[in-house]
Amino acid sequence: MGRSVSYPTGSVVAFHLLDDGEDDDVDWAYECLVEEVIDAAKAAFPSFERFEGWRGREDRILLRNAFADCGISTYCGLAAIWLAERDDARYWEADFYNPRTARARHWLGQVSGRFIDLFGELRLVGRFSNGEAIFERSRSNCDTGS
Repeated sequence: MGRSVSYPTGSVVAFHLLDDGEDDDVDWAYECLVEEVIDAAKAAFPSFERFEGWRGREDRILLRNAFADCGISTYCGLAAIWLAERDDARYWEADFYNPRTARARHWLGQVSGRFIDLFGELRLVGRFSNGEAIFERSRSNCDTGS
């Protein structure tokens, strides 16, 4: 199976290129994208608060609210900016006493289109049998010339 950018199972994912030119500093581009994601997501979804954490070894959590984590994962110049239902012990303990899962999934369904519009530069078209992914520029970026 081919290797591609990681993101949590079941998440809403927007794909973005880290580097457009040969001379770009990828680390700098990554840090700029992280700050852009944090600022834009907090402006669009005010319930998010900064959060430093990881889901596994590859999926970095940048923001968190009562229902979801917003994060970023990268591989070979491709960033996956994702939004996923929380999956931590405190969330599940709170869910036990006051169920949140249905509200979390409802909230994710409500914001997913806006999230993709906000961060989606590329759209996943499909995968080859070896796992290699195929992308195209998203229509919103093609229309605006971005």
